[in-house]
Amino acid sequence: MVEGVEWALHSCLNMTWLEPGRAVSAARLAAFYGLPTAYLNKQLQALVRAGILSSTPGPRGGFRLARPPEEITLLDVVTAIEGPEEAFRCEQLLRQGPGGSADVDYRQACLISQAMRRADLAWRRELAGQTLAGLRASVEGHYPDTPRNTRDRFALS
Repeated sequence: MVEGVEWALHSCLNMTWLEPGRAVSAARLAAFYGLPTAYLNKQLQALVRAGILSSTPGPRGGFRLARPPEEITLLDVVTAIEGPEEAFRCEQLLRQGPGGSADVDYRQACLISQAMRRADLAWRRELAGQTLAGLRASVEGHYPDTPRNTRDRFALS
């Protein structure tokens, strides 16, 4: 998983604690973790294109969640940043090896390919079963000061 996914997930989670109607700029989000603003902004724009965030231009503009956190899964965020492709791509290496055959689809026949596909599916299923709202509730259960601290930090930036 690339760092952009981590940055996007943390940014989205932090936005769950914003006051209704409030947006936060890419610069403020980047300063929160000491990240490069331009690179984080690219991740945020990908989230806008995916319908996860909305953006408002101008001095009081910024980013906010486009949907309720109950409707945004971790898989939505990962897919927005990384794309929908599977993590493992079978290149049909067996076709080139001893006994390989050009008329066999090794993506289906190869046991390694099958195992990796099952693992990818399990990973995606797990991410699809977790929402930002559930993650927010877990964080608040372990770290009850986080919502207030996050809002205060954004107010100071």
